[in-house]
Formats: sequence, structure tokens, C-alpha cells
Amino acid sequence: MAVPGPAAFAAETAATAEKPAKDKKDKKDAVHKIAQSDSYLMVDPLYSSIIDGSRPLGLLMIGIGLDVPDPELRDKIERDMPQLRDGYVRSLMAYTAINVRSWRQPDVAAIADRLQGVTDRILRKKGARVLLAQVAIQLNQ
Repeated sequence: MAVPGPAAFAAETAATAEKPAKDKKDKKDAVHKIAQSDSYLMVDPLYSSIIDGSRPLGLLMIGIGLDVPDPELRDKIERDMPQLRDGYVRSLMAYTAINVRSWRQPDVAAIADRLQGVTDRILRKKGARVLLAQVAIQLNQ
């Protein structure tokens, strides 16, 4: 039984180390997609404080995406995303102050309807559908 010496092992390791470096130049970087559909636009998570009286109790976190089949409307949304996010956060702050309590689950249907209304109002047309991905409450310790 023959065991390769350190020089043979080092040469083999160097040869295999060069191949991935050359391959990286030829291949495109992998892109992480949330959905397979081109019509899906991800929106960064939205947060709103849960307040009881004057005391903050925690955060309401909402994860959403938008399904926008129309390419022109999708381009408009990508340009207007700061306005959309501002509208979403303002609406969620008002909703959270009145409706969200630390001891009960938030009404996801009401949240989805509210965010859909904000979307339609800011875009001034229908065609972008709000998709709720996550609704969570994080309470302070």
C-alpha cells in the first residue's frame, strides 16, 4: 500500500484549489429568490410599537409581499416603495394604537385589508395584491 508523500499531496491540493477560482469567473453569482414568480415583490418587514397607556409593551411585526402581474405597475412600485412603506407604517401605527393588545392575537384579516387599502390609495389604481407572510408580536421582558 503506497501513501502519497507531502509533496504529492500539496501539488494535488494546489491543483484543485485553482479550479474553483477559474470557475467563479465564468459563473454568475447565485441570486436568492423568495418566490418563483417574477410578479412577486418583497417588502422589508414593518414594525409598530404596542403601547399600553404611556408604556411600550412590545412590537408588532408584519412581513408582506406584493403580487404585481403588470410589469409597468411593478416598475412604478419599485420607484414608489419609500412612499408605500411610509403609508404602511403610518397605517400600522394607528391600527396598533387602537386595536392591538398584548394579551390577544391581532386580526390578520383587518391588517391585510388595511394594507391593501394603503396600496391602492398610494398607487391610485388597483393591480397590486398584498400578501401577508407573517404577523408576530414580540413583547418586552
